[in-house]
Amino acid sequence: MFSLRTTIRSTADFSAEITRLKNTLKVADAVVIGAGAGLSTAAGFTYTGERFEKYFSDFIEKYGLTDMYSGGFFPFETSEEHWAYWSRYIYCNRYTDVDNGVYKKLFELVNDKNYFVLTTNVDHQFQKAGFDKKRLFYTQGDYGLFQCSEPCHNETYDNEKIIRKMFADQKNMRVPTELVPICPKCGKHMTMNLRADDKFVQDNGWYKASERYNDFILRHSGSKILFLELGVGFNTPSIIKFPFWKMTAENPNAVYACINYGEAFCHEEIKKQSICLNIDISEAIERLIC
Repeated sequence: MFSLRTTIRSTADFSAEITRLKNTLKVADAVVIGAGAGLSTAAGFTYTGERFEKYFSDFIEKYGLTDMYSGGFFPFETSEEHWAYWSRYIYCNRYTDVDNGVYKKLFELVNDKNYFVLTTNVDHQFQKAGFDKKRLFYTQGDYGLFQCSEPCHNETYDNEKIIRKMFADQKNMRVPTELVPICPKCGKHMTMNLRADDKFVQDNGWYKASERYNDFILRHSGSKILFLELGVGFNTPSIIKFPFWKMTAENPNAVYACINYGEAFCHEEIKKQSICLNIDISEAIERLIC
């Protein structure tokens, strides 16, 4: 439906667009937040530089890894080394308090509104900031969950206790063998509940969240709804960006807002219904709260 060759990029008149977005928030019957990796980056969850070096200096030295994300795909020789890396990865991105205030301020911005969150982020930051769990749909998984690598069944398992123990007890870039997670049903290795292939487990919680999101959209069809897209790139546009464009085009009362430094744009068809802010997300939220 939407050709990228007919998109409209952000205007430079940020003050006017901020004011327009503020007014839109005030009168909106509902707000749907679509959040991508750019939101967590704005909150301080960087996967390179000082933070990467702090947690993975030995892996960097041994394997020449350049960032946390790509390191997650490295073919480590043993399960013990694999989980030494991944336990650090999960620990620093899921179980430490990194948010510089962006998520908390976003919550402050929409707390008194009728909102729902659709996100591809897997770092649990919305719940940490106070967002209602029943108004969240994490489509791509959660760093805090394990699943069977096969998978032999559609259940997920909380991993905080074992991840913290792996992080604390590892030596020489390896976790103790007895800490390598094993599926309680089939005995094969566990893996992260992250969507990487067709083995991703969509458990009962995932389906319930999907139903709540779809019900929210249906209930507000035709109403004054704000689709607020934050930090969504083009890795998975079919999850947030394209549906937001489509739903805006189908509803004359809807407004699409895109805040994403360097990538704020909309489709020509919804230009008059769109607000595009090519600025840092943290700056935009700060100005919207004031």
